[in-house]
Amino acid sequence: MKAISIKEPGGPEVLRWTDVEDPRPAAGEVIVDVVAGAVNRADVAQRMGLYPVPQGASPYPGLEVSGRIGAVGDGVTGWQPGDEVCALLTGGGYAQKVAVPAAQLMRVPKGVGLVQAAALPEATSTVWSNVFMAGALKAGETFLMHGGAGGIGTTAIQIAKARGARVVTTVGGPEQAARVRELGADLAINYRTEDFTEHGPYDVILDVIGGDYLSRNIGSLGTDGRLVVIGLQNGLTAELNLAELVFKRISLHGTTLRSRPVEQKAAIVAEVQEHVWPLIESGAVRLVVDRTLPMDQAAEAHRILDAHHIGKILLVNPDAV
Repeated sequence: MKAISIKEPGGPEVLRWTDVEDPRPAAGEVIVDVVAGAVNRADVAQRMGLYPVPQGASPYPGLEVSGRIGAVGDGVTGWQPGDEVCALLTGGGYAQKVAVPAAQLMRVPKGVGLVQAAALPEATSTVWSNVFMAGALKAGETFLMHGGAGGIGTTAIQIAKARGARVVTTVGGPEQAARVRELGADLAINYRTEDFTEHGPYDVILDVIGGDYLSRNIGSLGTDGRLVVIGLQNGLTAELNLAELVFKRISLHGTTLRSRPVEQKAAIVAEVQEHVWPLIESGAVRLVVDRTLPMDQAAEAHRILDAHHIGKILLVNPDAV
């Protein structure tokens, strides 16, 4: 098969479409013949050498795919070759085939095309596990999403709004602000010209930025607020006033999805299919896809991700569509 390999850390140009060995399913795994994969910030970090591949995972980037089951390993029940699926991965999505634990497979929601389904697993699992499982967002509460125009942001805005929250988000310009308001955001804050701390207090904040946002997030949370940090784009360190954390009874969570054990991922994808899939099938939550590109143009997809986009960028395997 072919896959996008990374010979050495660097810019988008290090992503190469090369011949590699086909994967084989271990016990409890299936092989998915990939129709499409999605591009995530974690892929960029891996390309730059900043996000080590977990032990035993595929060395190729890509944390979510859609496709058809091509082979089934020992002990797998409920799935068979030919089934159309989307899947949450630990790696290997930028390829024509990928091995994945059967527990991380997800059925394709009704009304969603197989290519577009590649936009779902990572974003919905990230949002559900962090905003609702860790952050415990409830109807009537105020939710702040940093980076509302990205794949995580456009998903989080819609799910939070559909479940009755007041939604605030930060974006980088007027075009993004208009788009996220269309998706249900009650307030879009241009972080280049406005200060999000002036619009609190917030009950739950999902932060993909990190760095110096920490103290500002804590300061803008209300009593019993919850901060969930899942990204470090602004840096790895920050100062924190512990008095605010203690006296406001704030809960601080730092999480990552990729390195979780299969059992935890299985629990997350099960809840996603129970709680989020009905919202997608009813039209309350829509897929937001910025564009699709052939998989061998992964380097261009990474350049776009670093520049200007709204929603997900998909890489399509032209031989499988």
